Amino acid sequence: MKLGRFFLILLLSITCTLSAKSPQLTPKDAKKKLEEIFRAHVTHKALSPETTARSLANFLEELDPTKTYLIENEIIAWDKPSPALLETIERDFRAESFEQFEKIYEIMLSAIKRRNSFEKTLQDSPLPQGVSAEAFKDLTWAKTPEELKERILALRALQVEAAENLDEETKDQFLLKLAKRRTSREQEMSPSAKSDKEGQMLSYVLKAIASSLDAHTCYFTPSEATQFMIQVQQRLFGIGAQLRDNLNGFSIVKLLDGSPALLSNKLKVGDRIIAVNHEPIVGLDIIEAVDLIRGPQGSKVHLTILREPLEDETKGPEKFEVDITRDEIILKETRFESNIEPYGDGVIAHIRLFSFYQDPKSSSTKDIKEAIEKIKKEHLLLGVVLDLRNNAGGLLPQAVSVTGLFISKGIVASIKDNSGRIQHLRNFETDAVWKGPLVVLTNRASASAAEIVAQALQDYGRALIVGDDHTYGKGSYQSFTLESANAHKINPQGEYKVTRGIYYTVSGKSPQLHGAQADIIVPGVFSHLDVGESFTKYALEGDHIPPNFEDDLSDVHPLHRGKMKRLYKNDLQKVLDTYTPFTANLLQNSAQRILDNQNYQNFLTELRKTDPSYETMEVFGKNDLQLEETFNILKDLIYMIREKESLAQEAPEELRMAQ
Repeated sequence: MKLGRFFLILLLSITCTLSAKSPQLTPKDAKKKLEEIFRAHVTHKALSPETTARSLANFLEELDPTKTYLIENEIIAWDKPSPALLETIERDFRAESFEQFEKIYEIMLSAIKRRNSFEKTLQDSPLPQGVSAEAFKDLTWAKTPEELKERILALRALQVEAAENLDEETKDQFLLKLAKRRTSREQEMSPSAKSDKEGQMLSYVLKAIASSLDAHTCYFTPSEATQFMIQVQQRLFGIGAQLRDNLNGFSIVKLLDGSPALLSNKLKVGDRIIAVNHEPIVGLDIIEAVDLIRGPQGSKVHLTILREPLEDETKGPEKFEVDITRDEIILKETRFESNIEPYGDGVIAHIRLFSFYQDPKSSSTKDIKEAIEKIKKEHLLLGVVLDLRNNAGGLLPQAVSVTGLFISKGIVASIKDNSGRIQHLRNFETDAVWKGPLVVLTNRASASAAEIVAQALQDYGRALIVGDDHTYGKGSYQSFTLESANAHKINPQGEYKVTRGIYYTVSGKSPQLHGAQADIIVPGVFSHLDVGESFTKYALEGDHIPPNFEDDLSDVHPLHRGKMKRLYKNDLQKVLDTYTPFTANLLQNSAQRILDNQNYQNFLTELRKTDPSYETMEVFGKNDLQLEETFNILKDLIYMIREKESLAQEAPEELRMAQ
């Protein structure tokens, strides 16, 4: 697939967990995909001793993430590879061979058999007491089978401890689900067909080598590629029912608003699906079951349902069959929401954006614009809180256009690609939907496209950033081999995303590693956690380029530069200092409010603990203390601006002219 068909996305890496179906891969296919990734990558253009060593470590981690299968002496040669071995692997790669990875994989398949033998012999063994989850951090490989058995028992003790917080029936199901998950994964790793086994092994190789390049380059199996597109677009095609694996079927736990499952009036929460298109699904992995239910828009899916009686406990569940017509499901609750906060003679708009999305019917820009215009039509709008907390990113063009809702023309972001070429991404719209007081609320989970918007608005002086001390710190951009317009045409060999370069906002700063810095720190639930790009494996270094407030259009082809300059030169966004006179007072007022708020202080005390209770923090923060204080800051800002404007109006005419 040519790189010209890529579309740019800025999204945190999602976990690349193997799907149930093996990709159709050969060593030749795997080599070809990896060569494509190397050509596109910003830094690494070929396997090197460094990336080969990383790949071996990743491969072992992919196979045995809990280190409860393999023993050190079995894999020591690959865990601590010699220069000669690294050279051999690089040479094998050029010859379309992955022999060393195959050897590790065969050892893992033997280790699975050993683990199952251990599980039987340890079934009735007493569990160790006082096991801490900390014991499973930074694990080394077990040195003996006995140490491996002890580790398995310790892991089981942790699982049982977690299950003790559930009622007896739920506890049993929880433990059975854990066992099912383990055995399902073991079965996926050792399919009976030789071609499936090779495809599964090579998919692990692709994951290991791709992720050795940086924190966000990743290979996806076909099923994972589908999930990735759903995450980017926040839409899917199916019936709109959320399921839970009950071991004896998949129970419906939620029917999405406007979905075929809800509109059909045939299904209820609590119904248990036991077959899809007459194919039993009991015992399947939930991903496999969901894949069977999803399908093209307008097609029908036949479900076999069991429904428990409401009152008569002596009566068994009712069994019936239903046909549901699949349709497009827009995941609105994970896209966007808006509401208002009364203040004085008007309101403050709270715009919560969970991702940067676009599809043929909607986009994050369109939804925000319509929401603000509706509020302005119905109320006196005094200020806007753009809430980007937990927003992991999305489509780069949407980050640019969302920023354009609050500024005039100008550069929003710049990208430097794998050849060192810099391209500026501009807003060409002049009619901002909101030009008044603006606060962007962020936390340490605000990443990628969210960081572009926050930092660009801060650069121009259009907004204050409020929230955790800094954002996630993802300043790289990726391209994905699957086009958004052809999301159903997934390559049976899998897809991938690759880091192409670094992005910068108009100030020339990149959020890479360090994130966008808050103007006013208002701590939230993530503020004391080790969250961010700097805590990921193989993160790229930070970078900067010269500021670009004065746009000379140097990146535009000379043939088009003159025409663009005529269209673009007027109404350029200037750097504002609107909020500068008020920042010190805003900081002081906010700090004092937080100090005087006992509930907030209790919340912060819990945050600072070595092992904080997040249930306790939820109780302290049930009213969203971070958002409440952000509203207070914006109210202060609105008041101060109005006060200044009022004083200016009351001043003598000659003084106003001087000002």
